[in-house]
Amino acid sequence: PYMLLHCAAILVGLVLLVWSADRFIAGAAALARLLGVAPLVIGLTIVALGTSAPEIFVSALSAVQGQPGLAIGNAVGSNITNVGLILGITAMVRPLDVRSRIIRRELPIVAAISLLAIALVFDGTLDLVDGVILLTGLCALLIWLYHTATSPAAGDTLATTIVEEMPDEQMSRSAAIGWTAAGLVLLAGSAQVLIWGAVGVAEAFGVSDLVIGLTIVALGTSLPELAASLAGALKGEHDLAIGNVLGSNMFNLLVVLPLPGLLAPGPVPEGLLGRDMVAMLAFTLALFVLGAGIAGRAGRINRFEGAALVVGFLVYELILWRSTLPA
Repeated sequence: PYMLLHCAAILVGLVLLVWSADRFIAGAAALARLLGVAPLVIGLTIVALGTSAPEIFVSALSAVQGQPGLAIGNAVGSNITNVGLILGITAMVRPLDVRSRIIRRELPIVAAISLLAIALVFDGTLDLVDGVILLTGLCALLIWLYHTATSPAAGDTLATTIVEEMPDEQMSRSAAIGWTAAGLVLLAGSAQVLIWGAVGVAEAFGVSDLVIGLTIVALGTSLPELAASLAGALKGEHDLAIGNVLGSNMFNLLVVLPLPGLLAPGPVPEGLLGRDMVAMLAFTLALFVLGAGIAGRAGRINRFEGAALVVGFLVYELILWRSTLPA
């Protein structure tokens, strides 16, 4: 009976996480608009951070409660899921052309951030200094994104699409404040429910909290990215579909990953560096090669390449679960 309860908690927690993140984004974006903040700035900050809010809250709460493996697994696993599963499925539904100059500039940055994250945990620990370095990288990224998007040469499909895709619910100031606050409270509550369920399932199956973070939690918190990428691809907004994943992956490494280092510094879980970080880098480099285009080929992810990404993701999951079985 406890097993059923834990599984139900994961399901309820994930649904509430996604819904509360959506309400937080709508409220915060409406409030920022009422205060006269430029739409592009809202899109690059509130909306971008808001879509990573489920991962942020799960990571912060699990680190504080002594489950840093779940927090780290959530960040790394979300990046693997975003590229292998979400972009793979999206490209199988609708092949993706990479047209945006911002996307082509962001691809090497995502690869560089991934390498930085690996370098920081290479000593086997994720500590306060590592967390501060990653958060400093976030500040630099936000400044760069803003300057890129507002430069005279930014007649760019992605910059235009960011503004077009902004949530545009009309709210009074009190309603906007109310939904922003309610969204934050519900995010915290639903993250707590999800963590309780995930830890219960991990204990029942005898697997580490890292594995649960890499799989169930990472998959669940990545569902908003799947919905956004599919919607973008079906509407022909290919850059939005890819940009959504790139943005999420950068925020996962620069906001979600530092939290266990800041709140519960200590050794990284066994297997993270040699297995999971390597898989994350491999998927990131695959996306870089496909998206940037090589040998004069335009950046494009076709259906076959999308299927290859999904197969790669399933192979990684198989290796991950086999590694948890007793010898």
